[in-house]
Amino acid sequence: MVTMSIIKADTGGFVGHSAVHPEMLATAQEHIDKAKVDLLIDGQVRWCGDDISLIMVHRQGIEAEAIHSFAWDVFMTTTQVAKDLGMYGAGQDILSDAFSGNLKGMGPGYAEMEFAERPSEPVLCFLADKTEPGAWNYPLYRTFADPFNTAGLVIDPKMHAGFTFEVHDLFEEKRALFHCPGEMYDLLLFIGSPSRFVIKRLFSKTLGEIAAVTSTQRLGLMAGRYVGKDDPVMMIRSQSGLPAVGEILEAFTLPHIVSGCMRGSHHAPFLPVAQGDAHPTRFDGQPRVVCLGYQLKDGHLSGPRDMFDDPSFDLARQRSNEMFDYLRRHGPFEPHRLPLDEMEYTTMPAVAEKFAERWEPTADEVPELVG
Repeated sequence: MVTMSIIKADTGGFVGHSAVHPEMLATAQEHIDKAKVDLLIDGQVRWCGDDISLIMVHRQGIEAEAIHSFAWDVFMTTTQVAKDLGMYGAGQDILSDAFSGNLKGMGPGYAEMEFAERPSEPVLCFLADKTEPGAWNYPLYRTFADPFNTAGLVIDPKMHAGFTFEVHDLFEEKRALFHCPGEMYDLLLFIGSPSRFVIKRLFSKTLGEIAAVTSTQRLGLMAGRYVGKDDPVMMIRSQSGLPAVGEILEAFTLPHIVSGCMRGSHHAPFLPVAQGDAHPTRFDGQPRVVCLGYQLKDGHLSGPRDMFDDPSFDLARQRSNEMFDYLRRHGPFEPHRLPLDEMEYTTMPAVAEKFAERWEPTADEVPELVG
């Protein structure tokens, strides 16, 4: 059995919230290279926007203290580099001063899966910036439950029985399993509200194996205040009874609307880009996603291939820009700005508090105008 882990954190932006400084990436890669001696089988450092992602292969299992502690040390080091360089928001995703066994509730996000490596093991790693974990709901549904997207659900006997979705309620800290296609409509009842219900894992009903996993941390819920958007990551295994690479990527040809963008407070289209374009600038957006493809063999990574570096996605990118331009014209009005119940963990309450005493019971008489 091998374990693949993606552990990510925003430890400082270059410039503003748009990118990661090369010195921070180099520092993280130095730690990864040293860890290959005894802790890791293989590992790489990648990025999307201002987030550093550690992509690692090891035999420690999921939620392993040794792996999480290692990642914590890397992020503490890159935070110091960010401070030395004067980067913006240095250590933004570090919500505690001390490591406590694993990274749950500490700020960094992670997605991990343990599995028996197949003779050919293609794995797609998705990194996102300026959005929340629920951004994966739509493409995961399209990939694993929609036959108009994934032909294998109809014609592949190993996929025809469908997949089991593990869905988490981020507010109640509960989970439920939905077995599709039989419970497809029940699944949609929940995952259509991606700010609360998120797909955590997917399992093949025929193979009995894990197919996909996502990060699900909500920084605002953990910190009780706005400390940046969650910038989720995701891994999907592919082929041989699982969706083909092309079926997985097809789900991103519609730039669906997600929350995030400027100050984590707006709706915007999810933009699939090559890694070289993964540095959001306009209005801290659009929220964007990169896909890095790997072949795993004996725990070693071949790759990455930059899967969205393909003209087939040019139309999706054009549509995304047009959609974003349309939404931006709404300015501070919904639906571009998030609804009030989702603004609770942004910076907006601090502004609204100034007017708390001005509100009074409604009455029929004309109010006295002062000022």
